[in-house]
Amino acid sequence: MHTVCAVMTKDFLSFSAAQGNDLSTPHLDYEFPGLNPGDRWCLCAGRWREAYDAGMAPQVVLRSTHASTLEFATIEELRECAVAE
Repeated sequence: MHTVCAVMTKDFLSFSAAQGNDLSTPHLDYEFPGLNPGDRWCLCAGRWREAYDAGMAPQVVLRSTHASTLEFATIEELRECAVAE
């Protein structure tokens, strides 16, 4: 489930690509332009958790992140990575 609204970073995009999920490369067949640092994108909570554990978690937009994310991360972890709005 894509429940974590995150702000992409260069480090996270590199980490995700290394895990087999290249979010930077456009896929025009799917009308996907590719993501750049600073873009907001909804991530799977499991991928966010994986990145957090590796020290590569992107910032989280708490107001736009679904409560079901709390099955994968604590509110303290999410607040630690929260973007100031």
